[in-house]
Amino acid sequence: MSKDCAIDSLQTLPGIDYRFRDPGLLRQALTHRSCGPGHYERLEFLGDSLLSLVISEQLFLRRPHAPEGDLSRLRSRLVRDVTLASIARELELGEHLRLGAGELRSGGFLRESILADVFEAIVGAILLDGGFSEARRVVCEVFEARLESLPEADTLKDPKTRLQELLQAHGHDLPEYEVIEESGADHAKCFRVECRAGELTTPATAEAASRRKAEQAAAKIMYGRLSEYFKSGRGNKHATARDSGENEQ
Repeated sequence: MSKDCAIDSLQTLPGIDYRFRDPGLLRQALTHRSCGPGHYERLEFLGDSLLSLVISEQLFLRRPHAPEGDLSRLRSRLVRDVTLASIARELELGEHLRLGAGELRSGGFLRESILADVFEAIVGAILLDGGFSEARRVVCEVFEARLESLPEADTLKDPKTRLQELLQAHGHDLPEYEVIEESGADHAKCFRVECRAGELTTPATAEAASRRKAEQAAAKIMYGRLSEYFKSGRGNKHATARDSGENEQ
């Protein structure tokens, strides 16, 4: 039996506890646009929206005291392409994908973006085939381990945000970033960035292929340095001002 014939009659997928009443929906969810019409992109749109809703609900229930910003960071961690592609690999969805000849030659069944898209499409197909409750159940089951093992939201903040919050918490001005060197050809740029935190410590420098990445790397160095500095009891403007007021009295 050819792969296409097998997919035509496919009603279940390993690792997903759901049986399709309409195998055509599952076929569509597994069909890349390189195969022509009847591909998964509309189902992907639907699945993307449902995933965001269900994961938001689960985080809201499981983290009752988390502020909106933390919930958003946690949700982004779960519904980003790298996570969805990892789930797709665990479910071996690439083995069932219908790809055009060009995508087959270029290894499309291994591509992160395609694997993430097809997983979203399958969620959308389950929604149409079995309704919201069934789709929600499947999403919760597939994500259960990841929902249980999520780190604290603070650890998901990017280095620049963490550094900014650290300085603000101790009464200091925001950090400043400056590109001090830019080298390399247009296709292989290297940015050297300096991060300064006033007079607290010497500037931190880092290099990367983009300004944003270099700033993040420099901020990470500065954050580690200042975390130790503040832990030692130094550099806290709020405490210094309070102590000064007590001494005047």
